[in-house]
Amino acid sequence: MISGLKKATFSLKTSFKIVCATRQKRFINMAVVTQVSCNKMFGGFQKVFSHESKELKCKMNFGIYLPPKADSEKCPVLYWLSGLTCTEQNFVSKAGAQKYAAEHGLILVAPDTSPRGCNIEGEDDSYDFGSGAGFYVDATAEKWKTNYRMYSYVTEELPALINENFPVAIGKQSIFGHSMGGHGALICALKNPGKYNSVSAFAPICNPTECPWGLKAFAGYLGDNKEAWKEYDASCLVKKYGGLPFDVLVSQGKEDNFLTGGQLLPNNFVAACAEAKAPVILKMEEGYDHSYFFIATFMEEHVSHHARVLNA
Repeated sequence: MISGLKKATFSLKTSFKIVCATRQKRFINMAVVTQVSCNKMFGGFQKVFSHESKELKCKMNFGIYLPPKADSEKCPVLYWLSGLTCTEQNFVSKAGAQKYAAEHGLILVAPDTSPRGCNIEGEDDSYDFGSGAGFYVDATAEKWKTNYRMYSYVTEELPALINENFPVAIGKQSIFGHSMGGHGALICALKNPGKYNSVSAFAPICNPTECPWGLKAFAGYLGDNKEAWKEYDASCLVKKYGGLPFDVLVSQGKEDNFLTGGQLLPNNFVAACAEAKAPVILKMEEGYDHSYFFIATFMEEHVSHHARVLNA
């Protein structure tokens, strides 16, 4: 039993009771994960776990919010992908999503944004490449390809870990994110028809093959073959998707300095969606910037967007 402890390690071979504060006791078969923190919140529990990632060849953290409903039944899961320089803590501490997840009975999962501590030369040299800037691609460049496999991590390894160890309603998962993570959410949905029930994004990097952030990251991680870059560009992917079964919700602050700086290019994505006859809702919000103040303001709308589908 775990109560008031910072860390606890679980083994796949044994069932353990996970108890935090006054939570009702129950059993979960756990793969090898380590509980880093646990806090009661809106009747559920905000936890952080660490584990050794096979895809990334390093230790990774992820935040998970378990709503009160998860005490007695399986719940849909909503994945969040964060932006440049972030860890799992930005979403956990600033987004304010747990209240709405508790109301709708959704599990929230927020991974880190890149591998950490891989001792690759240059991984910590800049904010927009390397540590904290995995861009949710599977790198093919020799220097980065062993560790920088964030696409496979967030679409395969992490969901398998979550499905195995937590009370998830299999087949009910959605994805959303912010900035670089908004880019990640869009491409994960577009590259995997049927895998996600819904998708949304805050201020996403919509056309990375045409913006400075994307040009730097894709050249570094994927090399010189620009055709390969298009496989991680939402504005390119949507044109060949073949029909979205859901609306894509995008919220964008009008006072976002990265919007005016040409990094985000939401109109390019809207135009690509129109060409592909793919339903998209772009909401331009007056006076809002790129920060978590903006995200927290419209978080209820986004969680409700996903809940309508996941709880249908």
